Amino acid sequence: MKRVTALLSASVLVLALSLPSWAQGTELPAHTVTLAGTVETIDHGKRAVTIKTADGKFETIDVPQSAKRFDELKVGDKVSVTYNNNVSVRLKSPGEPAVDTGSKTSTMGQEVRPGGTTAVQRTMTAHVDSIDKSTASMTFVGPNGWKYSRHVVDPAVLEKVKIGDAVDVTWNTDLKVVVE
Repeated sequence: MKRVTALLSASVLVLALSLPSWAQGTELPAHTVTLAGTVETIDHGKRAVTIKTADGKFETIDVPQSAKRFDELKVGDKVSVTYNNNVSVRLKSPGEPAVDTGSKTSTMGQEVRPGGTTAVQRTMTAHVDSIDKSTASMTFVGPNGWKYSRHVVDPAVLEKVKIGDAVDVTWNTDLKVVVE
């Protein structure tokens, strides 16, 4: 059975990298995943919940240890999980200082029922490490050995950048969990 957590984690990698105007910065299309249904099973040992969706499919969600009110979830609860991810990329001006920042806000576990919202923003400076025109892709390298490869939807972008260029990559991610 497909794990929704893997889908949500991998969703960042499937966003199309189309950056026609690097200098001003470009926000890529938002990527949203929504799952709604009824809790069918709860595996407390594995911290996994199986949800039956309206179309009769079963999806399993891995619940992180940070979900403090996991034990309050009951079979039959109606749940809705919405994950949004927005990515923007901006070509840095020569001499502009590098950034590596992050922030997080959360109301998880503070509601009457389990659930809540979490929002995370992360911005880091990365450098173009390689450009592969034959596959229309490029690889970025950032702080602490972070490496990220992406397919580029608009191959003309590959003509606008060169190896070593610095870019700021910003991720805005939010998660909303509602338990009825």
